[in-house]
Amino acid sequence: MKSLKTLLLGATLAAGVTVALGTANAYADTSYTVQSGDTLSTISAKYSDDSNFIQSIAEKNEITNINLIIAGQELIIPTNDGEVVEAATQKQETATEPSYTEEYTAPAQETPAATTSSAKEWIAQKESGGSYSATNGRYIGRYQLDSSYLNGDYSAENQERVADNYVINRYGSWENAQAFWLANGWY
Repeated sequence: MKSLKTLLLGATLAAGVTVALGTANAYADTSYTVQSGDTLSTISAKYSDDSNFIQSIAEKNEITNINLIIAGQELIIPTNDGEVVEAATQKQETATEPSYTEEYTAPAQETPAATTSSAKEWIAQKESGGSYSATNGRYIGRYQLDSSYLNGDYSAENQERVADNYVINRYGSWENAQAFWLANGWY
């Protein structure tokens, strides 16, 4: 009888330990380093198909302006018992194209060649029809830059120089800026 009680007690304790260990959260949030050209939209697309995931990342990292992240910044990608990590793994295994094409696929006639000059010209045509004198409230010129970026110099040379600096600092390349424009309707 004593050995039966010992056996039952041992089995009960083993089951309790197994349940306790089995219910512990074995998943931790994922860390991500922002790369040049990244946006919260493109990062979110790497981990989830849910468009609300952008807000989850912003809240987890206390980002007040979802349009402003910096290359090299460490972000914590929230997970829900590993679901986000698993979704990211599946996406990486099956994806053959950059994630922005999953968000938006442009019609065939709008898909330009992947060169800097064509991407830059494509954006200029979308933003202003290519006109250096186009205005839209506080947005000025060929690339519809905020007037504060131009510092009162609306010359074609300054617009080109400022647009190049803006795109390189924010997106890393004109191609990345074009991809962002395709996904969001602005750059």
